[in-house]
Amino acid sequence: MLTGAVRMSDSGHTRRRALGAGGVLVGLVTLGGCGLFGDDPEPAPAPDPLQPVLDEALALASAYDRVILTQQTLSARLTPLAQAHRAHATELAKVIGTTLPSGSAAPSAPGTADDTVAGLRKAELAAQKTAVAACKTAAAGRAALVGSIAAARATHAEALR
Repeated sequence: MLTGAVRMSDSGHTRRRALGAGGVLVGLVTLGGCGLFGDDPEPAPAPDPLQPVLDEALALASAYDRVILTQQTLSARLTPLAQAHRAHATELAKVIGTTLPSGSAAPSAPGTADDTVAGLRKAELAAQKTAVAACKTAAAGRAALVGSIAAARATHAEALR
């Protein structure tokens, strides 16, 4: 049984020192591979489940704004609906913790008033389905907001009949 330091060569290194250094090296290599040293990038956060509802609120507000710009005869009928969608977008952005983009609606080629209103109604119904689906899976604190948005979209669709 050896209890004293055993010299491995004339360099002054002992077997214990060599084994200890080897153990440290193996440990560093192992830890380096598991991301302990921060070499792996953080995964991107998952998008908020209410983001599609927000995106549709912004899209609907823009669609109404485009129609209002190109068909002044529909302005009185559509302006309150556009304002409601902007209010929904503002509240959703607060809940999600994001900022709303700034920009204005670009005019689009005008169609007939009936065709335009029918297109808006179709968009409202599609967006209402998205809001209902989001409401079903939303946490209790968010469900009331999303439920009221779904109801508003259904009401808008009826107002566009």
